[in-house]
Amino acid sequence: MPKSSRTTTSTGRPSSTPRADRFLHSASVTAPRSFSQRPYVGPPGSTELFLVRHGASADSVEGEAFELVEGQGDPPLSEVGRHQAEQLARRLATEPFDGLYVTTLRRTAETAAPLVERTGLQPVVEADLREVFLGEWEGGLLRQKAADQDPVFERVMREQRWDLVPGAESRDDFGGRLRQAVERIAAEHAGGRVLVFSHGAAIGEILAQATGSQPFAFLGADNTSISRLVVAEERWVVRGYNDTGHLAG
Repeated sequence: MPKSSRTTTSTGRPSSTPRADRFLHSASVTAPRSFSQRPYVGPPGSTELFLVRHGASADSVEGEAFELVEGQGDPPLSEVGRHQAEQLARRLATEPFDGLYVTTLRRTAETAAPLVERTGLQPVVEADLREVFLGEWEGGLLRQKAADQDPVFERVMREQRWDLVPGAESRDDFGGRLRQAVERIAAEHAGGRVLVFSHGAAIGEILAQATGSQPFAFLGADNTSISRLVVAEERWVVRGYNDTGHLAG
């Protein structure tokens, strides 16, 4: 009779066939899938904005008003602000950017100037990125009201509404023009990285819209700080806020 392909072990039990051995070995070495953490990548076609607040501007002096441009205070940078702008330029000069935007107010253009000199990027003026219009408190008066703890200023901070100042811009108007400006820039530089030199309240409002936070949640950005925003068609994503790593001390 033909011999059986089965063999027995020392205990008398039949051993596995070579084919069964191969199957069992294959099943035993199959490892579970693993998934590593990966760095964030924005959606296809999204635009990354580096929102830079201007450098420190000239002091407001009691009894004197800043020069106005279209009704808004237009102080130049102070000596401190010019130094901050130089530090910012040294940090960003080797970064690749596809565009650079400033507002109609000169403190943004003066902050961008050292970087423009180093990179050759040509500033584009986007008027809708300018600071909130403060009505009767334009020209530097807001700083004095804050220092004096004026009751109206305290109410503005408490209720988070600029339009409590007589003649000031409403959030609908302020936020609406800022959203339009961001969307225009993102459409112009889809998939790119863009520098936007703007103002404290303006940057705060943009980030509040991105996060759905309270209106003044991001109001405290420091001079020449960098905040990062990824703009996609379906949503805006905040990637950083108030980065001042370039400022010595």
